[in-house]
Amino acid sequence: MKSYYVYIMTNKSKTLYTGITNNLIRRVYEHKNKLMPGFTSKYNITKLIYYEEFNDVKKAIEREKQIKGWLRKKKIELIEKENPEWKDLSKEWY
Repeated sequence: MKSYYVYIMTNKSKTLYTGITNNLIRRVYEHKNKLMPGFTSKYNITKLIYYEEFNDVKKAIEREKQIKGWLRKKKIELIEKENPEWKDLSKEWY
């Protein structure tokens, strides 16, 4: 069964980026190594601080849109509920 991930990444300034992927390890690697030009490479967003896994791509897309529509305060509450110290959840992956 295919998995889809909604994830939130950040930088030292705690700028937040929410995305979706079907390969979280590869996608985080791309962000960390700035392989894709855009927002995350411009703002040095390299730290994975939150993710959710889905089996249904439609539900994952729906959740990504929901989180992106939230105010920053609500996103922070979501992150801190699961990862209060904002640790890089991908630190041991590479």
